[in-house]
Amino acid sequence: MITISREDGFTLTEMLVSTTLVLVAMSAALTTFSQGLQINDSGAQLADANQNLRAGTNTLIRDVLMAGRIIGTEGISMPTGAGIQYKRPGPTTLYFDLASDGDTTLQLPSISTGYQLGPTINNSRTDIITILTVDEFMPVVTTPPAAGATANPATTTEGRLSQDGTNVTLASNSLWLLGDSVADTPKIQKGDLVYFKNSLGNAIQTVTGTDATHIYFAANDSTNDFFNFNQPNATTAPGRPLAVMKNAAATADWPTGLQVTLFKALMITYYVDNTTTPGTPRLTRVVNHFTPQALAGVVEDLDLSFDLTDGLTKVASLPYTYNSVTYTANQIRKVNIHMGVRSESMSKPAQDYVRNHISTSVNPRSLTAVDRYVS
Repeated sequence: MITISREDGFTLTEMLVSTTLVLVAMSAALTTFSQGLQINDSGAQLADANQNLRAGTNTLIRDVLMAGRIIGTEGISMPTGAGIQYKRPGPTTLYFDLASDGDTTLQLPSISTGYQLGPTINNSRTDIITILTVDEFMPVVTTPPAAGATANPATTTEGRLSQDGTNVTLASNSLWLLGDSVADTPKIQKGDLVYFKNSLGNAIQTVTGTDATHIYFAANDSTNDFFNFNQPNATTAPGRPLAVMKNAAATADWPTGLQVTLFKALMITYYVDNTTTPGTPRLTRVVNHFTPQALAGVVEDLDLSFDLTDGLTKVASLPYTYNSVTYTANQIRKVNIHMGVRSESMSKPAQDYVRNHISTSVNPRSLTAVDRYVS
């Protein structure tokens, strides 16, 4: 007896239906996977932009907070005279605009504005800002020494300033000359700035050299004094950099008991650099005139404005005259920061860069107090 078994397979219709179902499922899975990759790419670009934004604004805010430390709202008295200009760090050749306080004295303010002095990014000019403060980690030096101290004191906090202000003598173990690796305090070097202050006035000079027991502030040294701060031959008020601080001619010796306190000053400038890497503008931070440091990219906007002491006036550039009243940078009480960045590379889904912006306001701690009792 012969048994016949059925060996029928799928029909063509069944095959087409099953294939269609498999393709639909695979298509849905691939679409979901592709969308996941796109979301991940967009997230990565957004994180990149946000990281750049944080890196730039956090450092800028920290420095603005410290603007004017020890120096205060009055700024630093500067020697003036025919042809004297003070260079300012930045993306191009710039000079400081000194502030007037109503008399013959001109000051270098604790904050110098720089409306549209930066490069043009996406058809918009960027701003720059320069901040003056005092290094909180460097000990101060009192000079001339207190009564009884020698010309080459054994302490690390006192020294002797030369009568013409061109050098200061310190102990050989001074932290200014040796630095302090434990406190992460570097020693004084060429290009550093020193702020001089006493009851009669203040001044700032550039370090042009050092040796085992001296710091020098040589004049007419364009190599080491980029700013042109060392001006022993200035002719108008306050005259020679330190003369006003001893209330005597520059050649006269320091009066007995009249002391000057020396601080290590920091000048910090922020601007957008679109020259070093064209097409990839970076927020750049420069201390004094040392090597610029790129903080963040890609920066497309850096806009700054300033609230003044009256609490009402908000300006982008100073000096500013309104209703016959001239406002200067010495009256800044708040800095308003707007910065915009984009991602380093394009987002594939949008075929464009991911962009983010931040706006914030900062009250410099040493500039916010206002003397309301001055008539």
